Amino acid sequence: IDSAIEAMTSDPEFASIVVDLSETTLIDSTTLGLLARLAIQAKQKSHFLPSIVSTNPDITRVITTMGFESVYLILTEPADSSQRLTELAPQDITEEELRTNVLNAHKVLMNLNEHNREQFKDLVATLEGDVEEQAFVAG
Repeated sequence: IDSAIEAMTSDPEFASIVVDLSETTLIDSTTLGLLARLAIQAKQKSHFLPSIVSTNPDITRVITTMGFESVYLILTEPADSSQRLTELAPQDITEEELRTNVLNAHKVLMNLNEHNREQFKDLVATLEGDVEEQAFVAG
């Protein structure tokens, strides 16, 4: 997701994005952080609020609890199948890149609201320590 965010938002043709979570049954906090980052960068790039489609009430509850209504237009009806949707291909990344991505995703999620800041502050502190430790061992 991280590299797809970079590719999309750096494209001069980028206008906005629709994230379709209609087939999602579980979502973790790292993915939520990446989606928050995508929304923030998309809005900065195009000044349009991106959309997120969530037809699963459990997923909708999670994203609203995390404060996504401030960075996404949340749609609870399925996306029109005539819209151009692209599935992201999986990519290989190193363990160090994964650690850094997880840390950055949680930092973005924390900055959405005070509830998130309180919920993820200990995890972020732990992850920061792990990333610093890995950098020390590698250096």
